[in-house]
Amino acid sequence: MCPLPLLAASVAASRIPLRLLGRELATAAAMSAAGRLKTVDYEVFGRVQGVCFRMYTEGEAKKIGVVGWVKNTSKGTVTGQVQGPEEKVDSMMSWLCKVGSPSSRIDRTNFSNEKFISKLDYSDFSIRY
Repeated sequence: MCPLPLLAASVAASRIPLRLLGRELATAAAMSAAGRLKTVDYEVFGRVQGVCFRMYTEGEAKKIGVVGWVKNTSKGTVTGQVQGPEEKVDSMMSWLCKVGSPSSRIDRTNFSNEKFISKLDYSDFSIRY
């Protein structure tokens, strides 16, 4: 389901300081500058194949500044994963719920495995085939 603005505000208000050691110091500095790192899987339902949805998703992700991937599924949906600073991931989640590509029709977006992480698993955002 699409995130609620009040839920995001309550989560943001409950920040806990992080204490990291060793090789994670660079990640800690990046997180303190840009917020906690978050990851989420998604699946978008509706008219989302054959309408450049993946291309627009990649473009929006790069514009916002998140990493991850997107791909078509055999059941006619689009699925993927987004990672980055919490506020940027939340922005991408909203885009996946409400905007999409110009010719798409988003019926619903399901999010799963939403959690905070200590480091990114990807260095960019890509289209998978």
